[in-house]
Amino acid sequence: MILAGTVFVLFLSGVLPYSAPIYSFPPSPTDCIEASRVCLADPRCKTLYWGLEKCAGVVAVSPLGEQAVDECLERQDALLAKNPALLACKCQRDFRKEEQCLRIYWRLRLLPGEHELEISPYDDTQIDTRMASLVAASSFTQLDGENQCLRAAQACGLFEKCGSLRSEYALACTKQVPGSNRCNQHKCHRALRRFLERVPEEYSLGVLFCPCTNTLCGERRRKTIVPSCSYEDTEGLQPNCLHLQSFCRRDDLCRSRLADFLNNCQPSPLTTSSCLKDSAGLCLRAYAGLIGTIMTPNYISNSSADVALWCNCEGSGNQWQDCLRLQRMFTQNTCLRNSISWMGSPGSLPADNTPPPAPRPSPLVQEDDLLNNNHLPEYNNNVEQSEEEQEVTETDEEPDGGGQFDVIQLYSEKATISNLGSPGNGGAALLNASSPKPILLLLLLLSACLSWG
Repeated sequence: MILAGTVFVLFLSGVLPYSAPIYSFPPSPTDCIEASRVCLADPRCKTLYWGLEKCAGVVAVSPLGEQAVDECLERQDALLAKNPALLACKCQRDFRKEEQCLRIYWRLRLLPGEHELEISPYDDTQIDTRMASLVAASSFTQLDGENQCLRAAQACGLFEKCGSLRSEYALACTKQVPGSNRCNQHKCHRALRRFLERVPEEYSLGVLFCPCTNTLCGERRRKTIVPSCSYEDTEGLQPNCLHLQSFCRRDDLCRSRLADFLNNCQPSPLTTSSCLKDSAGLCLRAYAGLIGTIMTPNYISNSSADVALWCNCEGSGNQWQDCLRLQRMFTQNTCLRNSISWMGSPGSLPADNTPPPAPRPSPLVQEDDLLNNNHLPEYNNNVEQSEEEQEVTETDEEPDGGGQFDVIQLYSEKATISNLGSPGNGGAALLNASSPKPILLLLLLLSACLSWG
Protein backbone atom coordinates (compact mmCIF):
# COMPACT_ATOMS: atom_id res chain seq x y z
CA MET A 1 0.00 0.00 0.00
CA ILE A 2 2.86 2.38 0.84
CA LEU A 3 4.56 1.65 -2.51
CA ALA A 4 1.33 2.14 -4.47
CA GLY A 5 0.62 5.44 -2.74
CA THR A 6 4.15 6.70 -3.37
CA VAL A 7 3.99 5.81 -7.07
CA PHE A 8 0.61 7.52 -7.39
CA VAL A 9 1.93 10.72 -5.78
CA LEU A 10 5.04 10.74 -8.00
CA PHE A 11 2.87 10.15 -11.04
CA LEU A 12 0.70 13.21 -10.32
CA SER A 13 3.64 15.41 -9.40
CA GLY A 14 5.20 14.92 -12.85
CA VAL A 15 8.26 12.93 -11.74
CA LEU A 16 7.11 9.88 -13.67
CA PRO A 17 6.35 10.25 -17.39
CA TYR A 18 2.82 10.69 -18.59
CA SER A 19 1.86 10.33 -22.23
CA ALA A 20 -1.39 12.35 -22.28
CA PRO A 21 -1.12 15.95 -23.54
CA ILE A 22 -1.49 18.74 -21.01
CA TYR A 23 -3.32 21.00 -23.48
CA SER A 24 -6.87 20.40 -24.54
CA PHE A 25 -7.62 21.88 -27.96
CA PRO A 26 -11.06 21.61 -29.53
CA PRO A 27 -11.26 19.02 -32.32
CA SER A 28 -10.97 20.18 -35.93
CA PRO A 29 -12.83 18.72 -38.92
CA THR A 30 -11.67 15.23 -39.88
CA ASP A 31 -8.43 15.23 -41.82
CA CYS A 32 -8.71 13.35 -45.14
CA ILE A 33 -5.62 11.26 -44.40
CA GLU A 34 -7.09 10.14 -41.07
CA ALA A 35 -10.50 9.50 -42.65
CA SER A 36 -8.91 7.30 -45.34
CA ARG A 37 -6.89 5.41 -42.68
CA VAL A 38 -10.09 4.58 -40.81
CA CYS A 39 -11.72 3.48 -44.06
CA LEU A 40 -8.82 1.21 -45.05
CA ALA A 41 -9.09 -0.56 -41.69
CA ASP A 42 -12.56 -1.78 -42.69
CA PRO A 43 -12.55 -4.56 -45.36
CA ARG A 44 -15.76 -3.42 -47.10
CA CYS A 45 -14.74 0.25 -47.10
CA LYS A 46 -11.24 -0.69 -48.29
CA THR A 47 -12.64 -2.56 -51.30
CA LEU A 48 -14.77 0.43 -52.31
CA TYR A 49 -11.87 2.83 -51.76
CA TRP A 50 -9.45 0.92 -53.99
CA GLY A 51 -12.18 0.54 -56.60
CA LEU A 52 -12.49 4.31 -56.72
CA GLU A 53 -8.70 4.56 -56.96
CA LYS A 54 -8.81 2.41 -60.11
CA CYS A 55 -11.40 4.78 -61.57
CA ALA A 56 -9.11 7.72 -60.81
CA GLY A 57 -6.23 5.99 -62.58
CA VAL A 58 -8.33 5.49 -65.72
CA VAL A 59 -9.65 9.08 -65.69
CA ALA A 60 -6.09 10.41 -65.50
CA VAL A 61 -5.32 8.72 -68.84
CA SER A 62 -8.51 9.14 -70.86
CA PRO A 63 -12.18 10.09 -70.43
CA LEU A 64 -14.49 7.37 -69.13
CA GLY A 65 -17.22 5.82 -71.20
CA GLU A 66 -20.86 6.16 -70.17
CA GLN A 67 -21.01 2.72 -68.54
CA ALA A 68 -17.68 3.23 -66.73
CA VAL A 69 -18.91 6.60 -65.43
CA ASP A 70 -22.02 4.98 -63.96
CA GLU A 71 -19.95 2.24 -62.28
CA CYS A 72 -17.51 4.74 -60.78
CA LEU A 73 -20.32 6.95 -59.50
CA GLU A 74 -21.93 3.90 -57.85
CA ARG A 75 -18.63 3.08 -56.11
CA GLN A 76 -18.27 6.69 -55.03
CA ASP A 77 -21.80 6.85 -53.57
CA ALA A 78 -21.37 3.50 -51.80
CA LEU A 79 -18.04 4.56 -50.33
CA LEU A 80 -19.35 7.87 -49.00
CA ALA A 81 -22.41 6.11 -47.57
CA LYS A 82 -20.14 3.61 -45.81
CA ASN A 83 -17.82 6.29 -44.41
CA PRO A 84 -19.52 9.75 -44.33
CA ALA A 85 -16.39 11.29 -42.74
CA LEU A 86 -14.68 11.04 -46.13
CA LEU A 87 -17.21 13.46 -47.60
CA ALA A 88 -16.72 16.05 -44.84
CA CYS A 89 -12.93 15.74 -44.53
CA LYS A 90 -10.62 18.72 -45.05
CA CYS A 91 -6.89 19.41 -45.42
CA GLN A 92 -4.47 21.78 -43.70
CA ARG A 93 -2.53 24.48 -45.53
CA ASP A 94 1.27 24.23 -45.45
CA PHE A 95 1.06 20.75 -43.91
CA ARG A 96 3.88 18.32 -44.62
CA LYS A 97 1.36 15.90 -46.11
CA GLU A 98 -0.79 18.58 -47.74
CA GLU A 99 -0.51 17.18 -51.27
CA GLN A 100 -1.23 13.63 -50.09
CA CYS A 101 -4.31 14.90 -48.26
CA LEU A 102 -5.49 16.89 -51.30
CA ARG A 103 -5.05 13.84 -53.52
CA ILE A 104 -7.43 11.89 -51.27
CA TYR A 105 -9.89 14.82 -51.17
CA TRP A 106 -10.16 15.05 -54.96
CA ARG A 107 -10.24 11.28 -55.55
CA LEU A 108 -13.43 11.25 -53.51
CA ARG A 109 -14.80 13.81 -55.96
CA LEU A 110 -13.66 11.83 -58.95
CA LEU A 111 -15.73 13.27 -61.77
CA PRO A 112 -15.49 17.07 -62.08
CA GLY A 113 -18.78 18.78 -61.44
CA GLU A 114 -20.07 22.21 -62.34
CA HIS A 115 -19.72 23.44 -58.76
CA GLU A 116 -16.59 21.54 -57.69
CA LEU A 117 -14.58 24.74 -57.20
CA GLU A 118 -17.18 26.45 -55.01
CA ILE A 119 -16.03 24.64 -51.84
CA SER A 120 -12.52 24.98 -50.45
CA PRO A 121 -10.76 21.73 -49.49
CA TYR A 122 -8.93 23.56 -46.68
CA ASP A 123 -9.90 23.73 -43.03
CA ASP A 124 -10.20 27.36 -41.93
CA THR A 125 -11.16 26.69 -38.31
CA GLN A 126 -7.54 27.06 -37.18
CA ILE A 127 -6.88 30.26 -39.14
CA ASP A 128 -7.01 33.71 -37.56
CA THR A 129 -9.26 35.40 -40.09
CA ARG A 130 -8.92 38.88 -38.61
CA MET A 131 -6.91 41.47 -40.51
CA ALA A 132 -5.11 42.80 -37.43
CA SER A 133 -2.32 40.22 -37.69
CA LEU A 134 -1.85 40.92 -41.39
CA VAL A 135 -1.63 44.71 -41.43
CA ALA A 136 1.19 44.66 -38.88
CA ALA A 137 3.97 44.24 -41.42
CA SER A 138 3.02 47.18 -43.60
CA SER A 139 1.65 49.61 -41.03
CA PHE A 140 3.87 49.41 -37.97
CA THR A 141 6.06 52.36 -38.98
CA GLN A 142 4.47 54.04 -41.97
CA LEU A 143 5.78 57.44 -42.92
CA ASP A 144 4.39 59.71 -45.64
CA GLY A 145 6.29 59.45 -48.89
CA GLU A 146 8.37 56.48 -47.78
CA ASN A 147 8.83 53.49 -50.07
CA GLN A 148 6.94 50.89 -48.05
CA CYS A 149 7.89 48.03 -50.37
CA LEU A 150 11.57 48.82 -49.92
CA ARG A 151 11.00 48.93 -46.20
CA ALA A 152 9.16 45.59 -46.23
CA ALA A 153 12.00 44.02 -48.23
CA GLN A 154 14.56 45.32 -45.74
CA ALA A 155 12.53 43.96 -42.81
CA CYS A 156 12.44 40.59 -44.61
CA GLY A 157 16.21 40.71 -45.06
CA LEU A 158 16.73 41.20 -41.31
CA PHE A 159 14.94 37.91 -40.64
CA GLU A 160 17.29 35.14 -41.76
CA LYS A 161 14.72 32.66 -43.07
CA CYS A 162 12.81 35.33 -45.00
CA GLY A 163 15.98 36.73 -46.56
CA SER A 164 17.43 33.35 -47.53
CA LEU A 165 14.23 31.97 -49.05
CA ARG A 166 13.61 35.23 -50.90
CA SER A 167 17.11 35.00 -52.39
CA GLU A 168 16.43 31.38 -53.27
CA TYR A 169 13.34 32.14 -55.35
CA ALA A 170 14.97 35.19 -56.92
CA LEU A 171 17.81 32.97 -58.14
CA ALA A 172 15.48 30.22 -59.35
CA CYS A 173 13.33 32.72 -61.26
CA THR A 174 16.21 34.59 -62.93
CA LYS A 175 18.50 31.68 -63.84
CA GLN A 176 18.17 30.71 -67.50
CA VAL A 177 17.91 27.14 -68.74
CA PRO A 178 21.22 26.25 -70.44
CA GLY A 179 21.09 26.81 -74.19
CA SER A 180 18.00 29.07 -74.09
CA ASN A 181 16.83 32.48 -72.98
CA ARG A 182 14.02 31.02 -70.87
CA CYS A 183 13.87 30.42 -67.14
CA ASN A 184 12.68 27.19 -65.53
CA GLN A 185 9.18 28.28 -64.54
CA HIS A 186 8.52 25.05 -62.64
CA LYS A 187 11.51 25.62 -60.33
CA CYS A 188 10.57 29.29 -60.00
CA HIS A 189 7.03 28.41 -58.91
CA ARG A 190 8.27 25.79 -56.47
CA ALA A 191 10.70 28.26 -54.85
CA LEU A 192 7.93 30.87 -54.56
CA ARG A 193 5.67 28.37 -52.80
CA ARG A 194 8.46 27.50 -50.38
CA PHE A 195 8.88 31.18 -49.54
CA LEU A 196 5.18 31.71 -48.90
CA GLU A 197 4.75 28.47 -46.94
CA ARG A 198 7.77 28.82 -44.66
CA VAL A 199 8.10 32.54 -44.01
CA PRO A 200 5.80 34.09 -41.36
CA GLU A 201 2.95 36.06 -42.89
CA GLU A 202 4.08 39.31 -41.27
CA TYR A 203 7.02 39.22 -43.66
CA SER A 204 5.77 37.38 -46.76
CA LEU A 205 2.41 39.17 -47.04
CA GLY A 206 4.09 42.45 -46.07
CA VAL A 207 6.32 42.13 -49.14
CA LEU A 208 3.44 41.09 -51.43
CA PHE A 209 0.89 43.68 -50.36
CA CYS A 210 2.97 46.68 -49.29
CA PRO A 211 1.06 49.97 -49.87
CA CYS A 212 2.44 52.33 -52.51
CA THR A 213 1.91 56.01 -53.28
CA ASN A 214 4.40 56.38 -56.15
CA THR A 215 5.50 54.44 -59.22
CA LEU A 216 8.94 53.58 -57.83
CA CYS A 217 7.34 51.71 -54.95
CA GLY A 218 4.72 50.24 -57.29
CA GLU A 219 7.36 48.88 -59.64
CA ARG A 220 9.20 47.16 -56.78
CA ARG A 221 5.91 45.62 -55.65
CA ARG A 222 5.09 44.47 -59.19
CA LYS A 223 8.49 42.78 -59.53
CA THR A 224 8.36 41.06 -56.12
CA ILE A 225 7.53 37.64 -57.60
CA VAL A 226 9.90 38.07 -60.61
CA PRO A 227 6.97 38.24 -63.06
CA SER A 228 9.17 37.83 -66.15
CA CYS A 229 9.42 34.14 -65.17
CA SER A 230 6.64 33.33 -62.70
CA TYR A 231 3.84 35.31 -64.36
CA GLU A 232 4.46 36.20 -67.99
CA ASP A 233 5.38 34.12 -71.01
CA THR A 234 8.84 34.90 -72.39
CA GLU A 235 7.32 35.44 -75.85
CA GLY A 236 4.60 37.70 -74.47
CA LEU A 237 1.77 35.40 -75.62
CA GLN A 238 -1.21 35.12 -73.29
CA PRO A 239 -3.14 31.82 -73.14
CA ASN A 240 -6.91 31.62 -72.92
CA CYS A 241 -8.07 31.89 -69.29
CA LEU A 242 -10.29 28.80 -69.53
CA HIS A 243 -7.41 26.78 -70.99
CA LEU A 244 -5.28 27.94 -68.07
CA GLN A 245 -7.99 26.89 -65.63
CA SER A 246 -8.31 23.52 -67.37
CA PHE A 247 -4.60 22.81 -66.88
CA CYS A 248 -4.87 23.96 -63.26
CA ARG A 249 -7.70 21.52 -62.55
CA ARG A 250 -5.48 18.61 -63.58
CA ASP A 251 -3.14 19.33 -60.67
CA ASP A 252 -4.46 18.67 -57.16
CA LEU A 253 -2.53 21.53 -55.53
CA CYS A 254 -3.44 24.17 -58.14
CA ARG A 255 -7.03 22.95 -58.21
CA SER A 256 -7.23 23.31 -54.44
CA ARG A 257 -5.67 26.76 -54.32
CA LEU A 258 -8.04 27.99 -57.05
CA ALA A 259 -11.07 26.59 -55.21
CA ASP A 260 -9.84 28.26 -52.01
CA PHE A 261 -9.51 31.61 -53.79
CA LEU A 262 -12.92 31.42 -55.48
CA ASN A 263 -14.47 30.49 -52.14
CA ASN A 264 -12.76 33.03 -49.86
CA CYS A 265 -12.60 36.01 -52.25
CA GLN A 266 -16.21 35.78 -53.42
CA PRO A 267 -17.53 39.40 -53.48
CA SER A 268 -20.74 40.45 -51.78
CA PRO A 269 -22.42 43.89 -51.46
CA LEU A 270 -23.95 42.90 -48.11
CA THR A 271 -20.79 42.94 -45.95
CA THR A 272 -18.49 45.74 -44.78
CA SER A 273 -15.46 44.13 -46.41
CA SER A 274 -17.36 43.39 -49.66
CA CYS A 275 -16.39 39.72 -49.13
CA LEU A 276 -19.06 37.05 -48.83
CA LYS A 277 -17.24 35.59 -45.82
CA ASP A 278 -16.58 39.12 -44.52
CA SER A 279 -12.91 38.34 -43.97
CA ALA A 280 -10.26 40.26 -45.85
CA GLY A 281 -7.61 38.14 -44.15
CA LEU A 282 -8.90 34.88 -45.63
CA CYS A 283 -9.07 36.47 -49.07
CA LEU A 284 -5.46 37.70 -48.94
CA ARG A 285 -4.20 34.32 -47.81
CA ALA A 286 -6.16 32.56 -50.58
CA TYR A 287 -4.82 34.98 -53.20
CA ALA A 288 -1.25 34.42 -51.98
CA GLY A 289 -1.86 30.66 -52.20
CA LEU A 290 -2.24 30.94 -55.97
CA ILE A 291 1.26 32.38 -56.36
CA GLY A 292 3.59 29.62 -57.44
CA THR A 293 0.93 27.76 -59.47
CA ILE A 294 0.03 27.96 -63.15
CA MET A 295 -2.71 30.42 -62.07
CA THR A 296 -0.20 32.89 -60.57
CA PRO A 297 -1.69 36.42 -60.53
CA ASN A 298 0.24 39.70 -60.26
CA TYR A 299 -0.04 43.49 -60.34
CA ILE A 300 -0.59 44.76 -63.86
CA SER A 301 1.09 48.15 -63.46
CA ASN A 302 3.27 50.23 -61.15
CA SER A 303 0.64 52.92 -60.69
CA SER A 304 -2.19 50.93 -59.08
CA ALA A 305 -2.95 47.89 -56.95
CA ASP A 306 -4.97 46.25 -59.75
CA VAL A 307 -4.15 42.57 -60.32
CA ALA A 308 -4.90 40.06 -63.08
CA LEU A 309 -4.06 36.63 -64.43
CA TRP A 310 -1.72 36.37 -67.42
CA CYS A 311 -4.45 35.31 -69.86
CA ASN A 312 -7.25 36.60 -72.09
CA CYS A 313 -10.60 35.42 -73.42
CA GLU A 314 -9.81 35.28 -77.13
CA GLY A 315 -11.14 32.12 -78.76
CA SER A 316 -13.54 31.28 -75.92
CA GLY A 317 -16.47 30.75 -78.30
CA ASN A 318 -19.75 30.06 -76.51
CA GLN A 319 -17.84 29.96 -73.17
CA TRP A 320 -16.94 33.64 -73.44
CA GLN A 321 -19.10 34.60 -70.44
CA ASP A 322 -17.49 31.88 -68.30
CA CYS A 323 -14.07 33.17 -69.29
CA LEU A 324 -14.97 36.77 -68.42
CA ARG A 325 -16.35 35.62 -65.08
CA LEU A 326 -13.05 33.98 -64.20
CA GLN A 327 -11.02 36.94 -65.42
CA ARG A 328 -13.13 39.44 -63.47
CA MET A 329 -12.61 37.51 -60.22
CA PHE A 330 -9.21 39.23 -60.32
CA THR A 331 -9.73 42.44 -62.30
CA GLN A 332 -13.12 43.59 -60.96
CA ASN A 333 -13.35 41.86 -57.59
CA THR A 334 -14.27 44.40 -54.87
CA CYS A 335 -13.49 41.86 -52.12
CA LEU A 336 -9.94 41.34 -53.40
CA ARG A 337 -9.36 45.01 -54.18
CA ASN A 338 -10.49 46.15 -50.73
CA SER A 339 -8.45 43.45 -49.01
CA ILE A 340 -5.26 44.56 -50.78
CA SER A 341 -5.88 48.26 -50.16
CA TRP A 342 -6.65 47.68 -46.47
CA MET A 343 -3.45 45.70 -45.97
CA GLY A 344 -1.47 48.90 -45.45
CA SER A 345 -4.27 51.20 -44.32
CA PRO A 346 -5.45 50.09 -40.88
CA GLY A 347 -7.20 53.42 -40.38
CA SER A 348 -9.69 52.63 -43.15
CA LEU A 349 -10.11 49.00 -42.13
CA PRO A 350 -13.75 48.22 -41.21
CA ALA A 351 -14.48 46.53 -37.93
CA ASP A 352 -13.83 42.83 -38.32
CA ASN A 353 -16.41 40.91 -36.34
CA THR A 354 -14.94 37.52 -37.10
CA PRO A 355 -14.16 35.84 -33.75
CA PRO A 356 -10.58 34.64 -33.24
CA PRO A 357 -10.05 30.88 -33.47
CA ALA A 358 -9.73 28.75 -30.37
CA PRO A 359 -6.07 28.38 -29.30
CA ARG A 360 -4.41 25.38 -30.91
CA PRO A 361 -0.97 24.63 -32.30
CA SER A 362 -0.40 24.95 -36.04
CA PRO A 363 -0.43 21.74 -38.13
CA LEU A 364 3.36 21.79 -38.29
CA VAL A 365 3.66 22.15 -34.50
CA GLN A 366 1.23 19.30 -33.94
CA GLU A 367 3.21 17.02 -36.25
CA ASP A 368 6.48 18.11 -34.62
CA ASP A 369 5.11 16.86 -31.29
CA LEU A 370 4.27 13.50 -32.86
CA LEU A 371 7.37 13.00 -35.00
CA ASN A 372 9.91 15.02 -32.99
CA ASN A 373 11.06 16.41 -36.32
CA ASN A 374 11.67 20.03 -37.29
CA HIS A 375 12.23 19.88 -41.04
CA LEU A 376 9.65 20.99 -43.59
CA PRO A 377 8.48 19.44 -46.91
CA GLU A 378 11.26 17.92 -48.93
CA TYR A 379 11.73 19.77 -52.20
CA ASN A 380 15.53 19.82 -52.26
CA ASN A 381 17.71 17.76 -49.96
CA ASN A 382 20.52 20.29 -49.82
CA VAL A 383 18.21 23.10 -48.91
CA GLU A 384 16.45 20.93 -46.35
CA GLN A 385 19.67 20.38 -44.43
CA SER A 386 20.37 24.08 -44.16
CA GLU A 387 16.74 24.74 -43.22
CA GLU A 388 16.92 22.26 -40.36
CA GLU A 389 19.97 24.06 -39.01
CA GLN A 390 18.07 27.36 -39.25
CA GLU A 391 15.14 25.92 -37.29
CA VAL A 392 17.48 25.16 -34.38
CA THR A 393 19.15 28.57 -34.31
CA GLU A 394 16.16 30.77 -35.05
CA THR A 395 14.38 29.90 -31.83
CA ASP A 396 17.25 31.38 -29.82
CA GLU A 397 18.28 34.26 -32.08
CA GLU A 398 16.72 37.64 -32.66
CA PRO A 399 17.56 39.77 -35.70
CA ASP A 400 19.41 42.97 -35.12
CA GLY A 401 16.94 45.77 -34.53
CA GLY A 402 19.45 48.54 -35.02
CA GLY A 403 19.06 51.39 -37.44
CA GLN A 404 15.87 53.05 -38.45
CA PHE A 405 13.92 49.90 -39.28
CA ASP A 406 11.73 48.27 -36.69
CA VAL A 407 12.05 44.50 -36.69
CA ILE A 408 8.86 42.49 -36.52
CA GLN A 409 8.65 40.01 -33.68
CA LEU A 410 10.18 36.67 -34.57
CA TYR A 411 7.81 33.86 -35.50
CA SER A 412 9.29 31.65 -32.79
CA GLU A 413 8.37 34.20 -30.11
CA LYS A 414 4.66 34.02 -30.87
CA ALA A 415 2.18 31.87 -29.01
CA THR A 416 2.72 28.22 -29.84
CA ILE A 417 2.27 25.00 -27.93
CA SER A 418 5.64 25.62 -26.29
CA ASN A 419 5.00 29.08 -24.87
CA LEU A 420 1.31 29.25 -23.95
CA GLY A 421 1.19 30.41 -20.36
CA SER A 422 4.13 32.01 -18.55
CA PRO A 423 7.16 33.19 -20.56
CA GLY A 424 9.58 31.04 -18.66
CA ASN A 425 7.84 27.71 -18.33
CA GLY A 426 5.33 27.77 -21.17
CA GLY A 427 1.87 26.28 -20.74
CA ALA A 428 3.18 23.74 -18.27
CA ALA A 429 3.35 26.51 -15.69
CA LEU A 430 -0.43 26.60 -15.66
CA LEU A 431 -0.54 22.96 -14.70
CA ASN A 432 2.29 23.13 -12.19
CA ALA A 433 0.79 26.18 -10.51
CA SER A 434 -2.33 24.28 -9.57
CA SER A 435 -0.76 20.88 -8.77
CA PRO A 436 0.65 21.31 -5.19
CA LYS A 437 -2.77 21.30 -3.44
CA PRO A 438 -3.97 17.86 -4.61
CA ILE A 439 -0.50 16.40 -3.94
CA LEU A 440 -0.53 17.68 -0.35
CA LEU A 441 -4.00 16.24 0.19
CA LEU A 442 -2.84 12.87 -1.10
CA LEU A 443 0.16 12.93 1.21
CA LEU A 444 -2.07 13.71 4.19
CA LEU A 445 -4.43 10.89 3.19
CA LEU A 446 -1.51 8.46 2.87
CA SER A 447 -0.10 9.36 6.26
CA ALA A 448 -3.55 8.96 7.86
CA CYS A 449 -3.93 5.49 6.37
CA LEU A 450 -0.52 4.47 7.68
CA SER A 451 -1.31 5.78 11.18
CA TRP A 452 -4.63 3.88 11.23
CA GLY A 453 -2.91 0.69 10.02
